[in-house]
Amino acid sequence: MYHTPVMLDESLHWLDPKPAGIFIDVTFGGGGHSRAILAKLKGEGQLLAFDQDPDAVENSKDLDPKIFSLVQSNFRFLRKYLDYHKIDKIDGLLADLGVSSHQFDKGERGFSWKQGEHDLDMRMNKVGERSARTVLNTYEENDLADIFYHYGELREARRIAKRIIQTRSGSEIKTVSHLQEVLEPLAPRKAAAKFFSKIYQAIRIEVNGELEALKELLTQSVEVLKQGGRLVVISYHSLEDRLVKNFFRSGNFKGELEKDIYGNVLKPLTELTRKPLVPSEDEVERNPRARSAKMRIAELN
Repeated sequence: MYHTPVMLDESLHWLDPKPAGIFIDVTFGGGGHSRAILAKLKGEGQLLAFDQDPDAVENSKDLDPKIFSLVQSNFRFLRKYLDYHKIDKIDGLLADLGVSSHQFDKGERGFSWKQGEHDLDMRMNKVGERSARTVLNTYEENDLADIFYHYGELREARRIAKRIIQTRSGSEIKTVSHLQEVLEPLAPRKAAAKFFSKIYQAIRIEVNGELEALKELLTQSVEVLKQGGRLVVISYHSLEDRLVKNFFRSGNFKGELEKDIYGNVLKPLTELTRKPLVPSEDEVERNPRARSAKMRIAELN
């Protein structure tokens, strides 16, 4: 299984794809969400999907090119590629921000701290210049500390950064197992898995510029949605969810409501659910990686 689509039924319900509509799936992956959207379009309309992982091309070869196109690029370039495909406005956009099961399980990608002797990579785009190895072996100590503190929300960020600097002065940190060996003494005995998951989250976010890309996507989405168009976003950690929540509620990433000179609130979107939706217990049991998922839905005013 390449990737089990998370909250598939909820995604379809809230995106509400209708035949002849134009929809965007900015995280194609294994194509689970895209195939379900295409089934609803019934041979009409258009679906444009984004994925910078070359493996996604293989997963899309059986899809009808008359109504489906795959863009091999980061979703931060949404507007650019909509212009290229001569699309002005869209009816809905879906973003499932999780790393696919395929990427986690493929050891040579280096996304998981359980991958042993594999290289430290973590690039979503395999031709990107910056890898996890680059970050760990070239960044200054203060920059590393900032990454672990802000992106991993780790209190021990400075100690982690210092230990990495001390280690690499003797030998480059190249593999997953080497990094684990370096940081093992700092991991809490009863929460080592959580500690290393946060370490890898922080590095992956930096390598791929994930939070900046998400900001750019959300900002552009309100420019391309039709009035009443839907935006469905599934996030997997608090940093992403906070950005989505603030933007949906206020139209900016600080979460501060702005008003015009008459006191009217200026916000482009209306949230359609008061709280984020989460996977059912049955889904989590079937697909444990869905456990941390949160879905938020908004509609363009």
